[in-house]
This record gives sequence, C-alpha cells and structure tokens, in this order.
Amino acid sequence: MFAMGCFWGAERLFWSQPGVWVTAVGYAGGTTPHPLYEEVCSGRTGHAETVLVVFDPVEVSYMRLLALFFSAHDPTQGMRQGNDVGSQYRSVVFTVDERQRRLAETAVALYERALRDHGRLRPITTEIRPADAFYYAEPEHQQYLAANPQGYCGLAGTGVPFPLVELEARAGDGADATGQSSG
Repeated sequence: MFAMGCFWGAERLFWSQPGVWVTAVGYAGGTTPHPLYEEVCSGRTGHAETVLVVFDPVEVSYMRLLALFFSAHDPTQGMRQGNDVGSQYRSVVFTVDERQRRLAETAVALYERALRDHGRLRPITTEIRPADAFYYAEPEHQQYLAANPQGYCGLAGTGVPFPLVELEARAGDGADATGQSSG
C-alpha cells in the first residue's frame, strides 16, 4: 500500500502499470475504524489517503513499484503534496513483510542521495510502517479519474530520476540501506 497525496492520481498511476491487477483507494495508518472521507479530511483520524495495489511480482517487481512511488510525488513535503495540505496527504509506504521494509528503507536512502545530488536538500519525510487495517474509500472515490478523466490530480514528482538499477543491485546482494551486507 502506498500513500502519496490525493489518492485519485496515485491510483491512476498504479493501475496503468503492467503487472498491476487491482487498485483500490482507501484510508490507512490511523486510529479511527471505518472512517468517512470527510472525517479523514478533518485530520483527526490519523489516516492517510492510500492506494492498495495488488500486483503480480513476476510481471512487476516491488522495487519497480517503489521507484514509481518515489519518482511520481515529492517525498520531502511532509504533511502535504503540492496544494493539498494535511496529514491525510503525507507520504507513506505500508509494508507487508521484512523484505518490503528493508527495500523501502533502502529506497529512501538511495533517493535521498539522488535528490541531494540534484541540489534538493530537504530530507525525505516518507514514513515506512507495517501495513495495518485498510479501509476502502467510498464508491465515488474508486477509480475516480477513470470516470472523470479531467478530474483533479495534484500528483507531481521532483523531476529527479529514481536509481532503480542501484536498488535492484542492492537487493540482489542482500545489502541494507547503508550498503552493508545483511547476510
């Protein structure tokens, strides 16, 4: 699961990827069970607008999804993405196991270095946390931009390419986020 600002554009980004079978938008990372959109927008639930991504790892790797995630939004903006402001728009990678957690941490380290190399000095604020409950958003939010192609999408990356080849190399040799071998 990925949170990267308004979930409408994020869902479209993932559903267009070969190997992604299903996407859904919803809320994760907070404390309120079964929240409504209006509650999440209040900032009192702790949830982030999140995209659930079901994919075939033979067709698209988790590393490629991480690269897409980091390059398609600005992970240094804290509790916002562009004009969308609030904790519900924060950047989060929700991981399902230890391998995904390690890959996400390595991705943060690599992309932060890439950003610095391009003169972008703000640190990445993306949270990496275990996947917890995912609450589906209301039906009118599901695949919103398919039904409303001209609808709002505030998704914008930094313009700095994600170092996918390096992430794949690190994953292949068992290196952690610092480059140290974990095995």
